[in-house]
Amino acid sequence: MRQYISQNDIDRNGFLAIGGKDFRYLRSVLRVKAGDMISVRLPSGSLQPMTVCLIDEKAKKISLQICDLAQSAKMENQPEETESIESCEFTLFMAVPKSAKFDQIVRQATECGVARIVPVQTEFSQKGSEKMNFRSERFERIIKEARQQSGSPVTTKIENCLNFTEAAELWQSETQHLSEPEKLAVVLYERNDSTVSILEACERVQNPKKIALFCGSEGGISPREIEFLQKSGFTAVHLKTNILRCETAALYGIAALQTLL
Repeated sequence: MRQYISQNDIDRNGFLAIGGKDFRYLRSVLRVKAGDMISVRLPSGSLQPMTVCLIDEKAKKISLQICDLAQSAKMENQPEETESIESCEFTLFMAVPKSAKFDQIVRQATECGVARIVPVQTEFSQKGSEKMNFRSERFERIIKEARQQSGSPVTTKIENCLNFTEAAELWQSETQHLSEPEKLAVVLYERNDSTVSILEACERVQNPKKIALFCGSEGGISPREIEFLQKSGFTAVHLKTNILRCETAALYGIAALQTLL
């Protein structure tokens, strides 16, 4: 585990108590023991090194303490890690695929530091997805475990499912104050007509503040939807690769944009 994500702050004496499901995860899954060091991501976003000082099997509690006060003060005064990653907000608009695939997409997007995942109901997306609870405890668990494993400082969130028009309007409303070199919205399209390469799409972006990737589900995105997205400020991109599954395309698109930008 690269980090433990805590919902609580350290108390004034430098201790943090862990119980419930987190106790079972740390003790039974990761098998931590007294003396082990853990990097703790606090609610503020800062990363704090702490030591396991006490494990109470009867009360099902683990106590952590700050292991180096000097190092703690140094980390609080150096927030560059979080700021550098979060300065450019990355949103994944994902046409809802089958449940197992969406779980995988959420996990991988979280590991890559995507700030927000917006499920979208499209012509080819999973039927009934607009009724799904995307803010359930299950998705919160997937995100938390992915962040803990990857060490991502970004607090990834899943929004409620939007229809196609609402998704485009959301992007327009949130970026209307930004200049063209500060924003980029890309939609992946399996056909190559009216598209550009992902490199060409990124060339005009100089100081990105907000980046969006729109990825279709099984079956891709319809020509009508592509045309609507292009009118809403999205650039249609064709990846000159093999045919990719939707969960592969989402990860590929995220990685390509992050690398180029």
